[in-house]
Amino acid sequence: MQQRLLVPFAGDGSGLEELTWGQWYVWGLMADFGSMPMVGGAMRLEKGTTVDHIVHLLSFIVSRHQSLRTRIRVQPDGTPMQLVADAGEVELEIIDTPLDEDPAEVAEAVRLRYKETPFDIAEDWPVRMAVIRKDGVPDHFVAIYSHMAIDGYGFEALIRDLANLDRSTGEHLAPVSGTQPMELARQQRTPASRRLNDNSIQYWERVLRGSPVNPFNGPYPGQEPRWWECTYVTHAAYIATNAISARTRLHTGPVLLAAYAVAVARVTGINPVLVRIVVSNRFRPGFADSVSGLGEPSLCLIDVRDCTFDEAVTRAWHSQLNAAKNGYYDPRDMWALRDRIEKERGSEIDFGWYFNDGRRGTAQPMAETTPTEEQMWDALALSRLSWAVKSNSPDFKAYLDINREPDAISYNFLADTRIVSLHEQIAIVRAVEEILMAAAFDPGYIGLPGHAKLHR
Repeated sequence: MQQRLLVPFAGDGSGLEELTWGQWYVWGLMADFGSMPMVGGAMRLEKGTTVDHIVHLLSFIVSRHQSLRTRIRVQPDGTPMQLVADAGEVELEIIDTPLDEDPAEVAEAVRLRYKETPFDIAEDWPVRMAVIRKDGVPDHFVAIYSHMAIDGYGFEALIRDLANLDRSTGEHLAPVSGTQPMELARQQRTPASRRLNDNSIQYWERVLRGSPVNPFNGPYPGQEPRWWECTYVTHAAYIATNAISARTRLHTGPVLLAAYAVAVARVTGINPVLVRIVVSNRFRPGFADSVSGLGEPSLCLIDVRDCTFDEAVTRAWHSQLNAAKNGYYDPRDMWALRDRIEKERGSEIDFGWYFNDGRRGTAQPMAETTPTEEQMWDALALSRLSWAVKSNSPDFKAYLDINREPDAISYNFLADTRIVSLHEQIAIVRAVEEILMAAAFDPGYIGLPGHAKLHR
């Protein structure tokens, strides 16, 4: 059985306003991929959770956060604008699991349906939510959001804000904090924000002019389906990463970024390596608690030739810092820059290899203890490669995503097989582990010898 409840909401702030820079970034992704990226997931509910608790939660988050009651209106000239409502109703699905089915499997099916159902930016509210019941008792919860409304750090802000909800009564226990999207759009028109934008665009220009004309060796014939994703889990690389972190006194984020850059250069023969990362921008005033999309991509250009791996880690760290400093900008200015350089070059610019540290990048703590070489080699037998998603849905050309997993380095590598061959994909995934292990107890290890045949 399935029910649909209409949950009322009402909040401060409403009207028509320009898009924020983060919203413009997602608008560009929509143009690239042909659909709205949707984010979120399914989870098991705590015992004692009622439908009323979820009703209160849904009303609470949409009422308090403008991004969750925002729809997009495209003006006659084609310009998208954010339209924030002050009140309305949002749907909550209540789904009863058949006797012979697992509520976790039903929740996963609902998650996929929410993610794959076309999203109408003009009419749909940016949150799709469901409660999955078993024998009349809430068992699982599904929530999927438009990426235009929220990013990964925005989820964390949303979860923190739930401490301000009395879930039994729906009462709000404290005022909302964090910059709201309409205010943010106005801030981004100020001279101070424009100066930050100009600095970032100048940085992008320097990096792009120094980057390889083509960071890939493709095109290749490709596979069917076109996009393949593999998962690699390695306890040995986890031990090696901690050893390098302890020796270099740098976070594990740049250690992994350096290993990725060296692996790409080694397999493709292209150096320096252009890596795109996402900058959260949450370190900026008023942004930490903002439930919205603030992340924007920035560029790291890392030269890994003819240096020790420890030096490559230092270069990756400096590159990350520069990328973070220059990851707050108006995407329209970046698009204009890209068009200008492409016309000068007579060829398209590709932003290279994507790297996303889901463990929160450079925020990862440095290793407190140094493991032994014996422990590392003993753990090698536990390494596992498996294939995950295979799809024809347009996606990134090459995307390495580091997962949160205790006592292991787990990463997904998604690749467009017409741009990155399966041979290259597997070789890069395994090379990351090999490089980390080789460098773990050898501070003089050179991951990419100077005599390697490289080109730009």
